[in-house]
Amino acid sequence: MNFNQVLLIVNPISGDLDKKQIIQQARDYAKTHQITIHLFATTGKEDVQKIQDRLKSLKIERIIAIGGDGTINLVAKAIKSYSIPLGIIPAGSANGLATNFGIPESIEEQVKIAFGDTIFEMDLLKMNDDICLHLSDFGVNAELIQNYEDSRFRGKFGYLLQSLPTLINSEYPFDFEVETNFKKRQTSGALLAIANANKYGTGANINPTGKMDDGKFEIIIYKKLDLVEIVKTVRNENDINSDVVETFQVKEAKITCKKPVAFQIDGEFKGESSEVKICIMDDKLKVVVPADFNSQASQA
Repeated sequence: MNFNQVLLIVNPISGDLDKKQIIQQARDYAKTHQITIHLFATTGKEDVQKIQDRLKSLKIERIIAIGGDGTINLVAKAIKSYSIPLGIIPAGSANGLATNFGIPESIEEQVKIAFGDTIFEMDLLKMNDDICLHLSDFGVNAELIQNYEDSRFRGKFGYLLQSLPTLINSEYPFDFEVETNFKKRQTSGALLAIANANKYGTGANINPTGKMDDGKFEIIIYKKLDLVEIVKTVRNENDINSDVVETFQVKEAKITCKKPVAFQIDGEFKGESSEVKICIMDDKLKVVVPADFNSQASQA
């Protein structure tokens, strides 16, 4: 290891895991390798600025985030202009980014990977004034996330409880206009996803050919909710019926809705939106990944 100053960022209220146990394992690992840990707990108030203040006052060489996709997104906002690798210890209700990187469920292995040397430089998407790391969408999934956030049940069980009521009460299909390369197309569907990565935290692979470092992203439109096609995505099958699912790859796009539609970014409900502009950012995010993540990962 060629670093010895780590900022450990933890979201104390994400998911339903015991963060104290994870923090202690990270501290024990750091002590064994003569690494200094600086702890920062998010509060939901000016966290981005507070993290940046820490980076200015401390000689941080590695950041490790303990939390879900929303926490990782927040940390990415704070460090996107810094060339500091980010380790991920998934501990949220939704851990889609960790799923895409193949980070295992064992906390011991997660800690070892977060302190490791295999670095992957991933694209970041700019969405209006926000950023997206792996998946964003309009429609029924965003409605599900909204209902989940409003409920008192956490974890995957909480999502499961909200699934049927969401489908029953949703007013899909939704009408969209997709503008890319000065071309406009009108379409409608139950879900329109903007994908930088492949999978949701559930493991459903809605974008099997997407790459997180190719300078492009995919727009995926589920024109209707077809159970057979949904099962295919869960099984990672690629022969999706084009009458049900349409996918195209772009570098920038503008999505316009006839009326505001539920919208989420990286598992965080953003309200109802009627227009989103998306492009690839110049900044890259350095993420610490398992050594066998893929052949494109580089050694730090």
